[in-house]
Formats: sequence, C-alpha cells, structure tokens
Amino acid sequence: MASRPRGYGLTAEIKGKIAAKYEVEKEQEARMWVEAVLGEPIDPNVPWNECLGPERFHQALKDGIILCRLADRIMSPKRVPHNTSKLAFKQMENINNFLVACEDYGIAKTDLFQTVDLFENQNLWQVVLAIFALGRKAQVNGYDGPALGPKEAQRNTRDFSEEQLKAGSGVIGLQMGTNKCASQKGMTFGGQRHIADLKVDEASKEGQAVIGLQYGSAQGANQSGLNFGKSRGIMGPDK
Repeated sequence: MASRPRGYGLTAEIKGKIAAKYEVEKEQEARMWVEAVLGEPIDPNVPWNECLGPERFHQALKDGIILCRLADRIMSPKRVPHNTSKLAFKQMENINNFLVACEDYGIAKTDLFQTVDLFENQNLWQVVLAIFALGRKAQVNGYDGPALGPKEAQRNTRDFSEEQLKAGSGVIGLQMGTNKCASQKGMTFGGQRHIADLKVDEASKEGQAVIGLQYGSAQGANQSGLNFGKSRGIMGPDK
C-alpha cells in the first residue's frame, strides 16, 4: 500500500498536537498487559524492559492480529476471528473485527479508535487509550486475568420515596444563598415610600434653596439691559 503523503499547514499542525499527547510510559504499560494476557511478547526482538516507542509499537499492532487475539482471550468463549494475510484490506478487516468485538463487549465508541488511526498510524495514542479502556471493562465484566488500570466505575442508582422527595423540595440549596438571620423588622406595609432622606432635608432647610453644581451655576447672572414688551430685532443694532 502506498504511504500517506506528508501533511502541511493545518494537517501538519493537527498531527503534531496528536503526537505531543503520546506517552511512552502508558504505551509500555499497555504493552506489558497485552503480553501478560497473551503469555508472549508482541515484539520478540525488543527486551521486555525496553519501550517499543511509537514506530515499533505501530508495526507490532498494525496487522490487527495481536489485538484480535487479545480480545479473543479476554472475551472467551466469544470468538474474534482474524486472518494472517499480508493484504492491506485483510489486515484492516482484522482491526475492524477487534473494534466491533470491543463495542459488543460494552466499551463506548468514544473510547475506541478508527481503523486508519492504527493501520496508517494517524493517531496511535488513541489506540493506547483503547487498550486501557479494554482493560478497565475486562475487570467489570469478570475477567480474572491480569488487570490494567483502575476498575471502571459502575452506575449507583438511588431510589427516593415520595415523602423524601417532598421533604427535599423545601430545602434551599447553598448555591442559592441562605435566608438565615433575615427578617422584615422595621418594614412598614401600606405607607408612603420617600425617595429623599427626610432626616437630611429637615435638618438643613437652607440647603433646599441651593442649586447643586449638577444643575449648573446662577452666579454672575442678572437681567440688566433686558427690555420687556418690545420687539426683538433679528439683525444687529448697526443694521
């Protein structure tokens, strides 16, 4: 199969971000678990205490045979078929058989990968995460072999009686604040509401006649020169 051409621009940027997420330690942890389940190394040419790295890990899993055998061993008596052909479409078929078996086993599709992610090495980190998802689900489904990662959490449904639900409806959650120490002391219903502070107005009657600076100033203004009752000339006096 022809190799995928090198990406540029946005494609190269996305591929770089995916590669930056890759953790060799997690890859090694997944590899050790796969080898413990199968009872044999996935790459006989690399010692168990040496990390494979993305390239060798990809080559070991690319044909899908290891993954199918892994699923077959964990999901027994369910059989996960695979073939040993070197043809590309047959190897991709192996990968797809593994993915279908994982979905049937109860693994969420979002925890798996696409066939090209492994076969064309587009997102090998997602392949590692899928192996961890299989390890978690295996513990839940009763597999008693080697474990990988923590056990997957299970749903814990709680049933409340009608009385409990009614009692809870009267409780104000802390997210809404609290009404403790609140009272209506000093409030008068039916009376007039004074906008101004009466105490300040009554204490300073002189202040009521003062025009605040917010309204401008009347200082220096007078009516000298104004004539009442005469017509107003539009033109100047020299006209």
